[in-house]
Amino acid sequence: MQRRHFLWSLGAAALMPSAVGTQAPQRATVLYDGRATALARISPDPKQPDALWVQKTDLPRINDFELKPQGACRADICIPVPKTMTRGAYFNLTAFAQRVGQRVVADLPARVWSFGEIPVVRGAFLESRMAPDFSVPDRKGRPVKLSQFPGKKVLLVTWASW
Repeated sequence: MQRRHFLWSLGAAALMPSAVGTQAPQRATVLYDGRATALARISPDPKQPDALWVQKTDLPRINDFELKPQGACRADICIPVPKTMTRGAYFNLTAFAQRVGQRVVADLPARVWSFGEIPVVRGAFLESRMAPDFSVPDRKGRPVKLSQFPGKKVLLVTWASW
């Protein structure tokens, strides 16, 4: 290669955006409510490496919440969200989990975050200690409903062969 061609290509390369120093978008996986949600883009937080900043548009896929002016809403529940939990197009999911009393476990090298149940969403039966009504067959195959035993303590024994 001639010197002037080398210098010309070197000058052209200097004008092109450098791949060095630019990072590919960080990916993550969120485990919640029996499903794994793969996220194509998260935002790292250098101050809190275990904080998970997800795109606001991914929130409904993760935990069925949606950001609205009144806060993070799911069905008839809205939880106020301070401005510190949002940053541009991103939402701090771990801070939200702490706010609602949700347990979080993070495997940072694998980029996996696991979120437990959200207490406010669990349902009133845990607060009132009332089990939802269900039906199971008795030993003779007749259906028995839990609602047939109002005000009585019921012991339910289950068994599986596997």
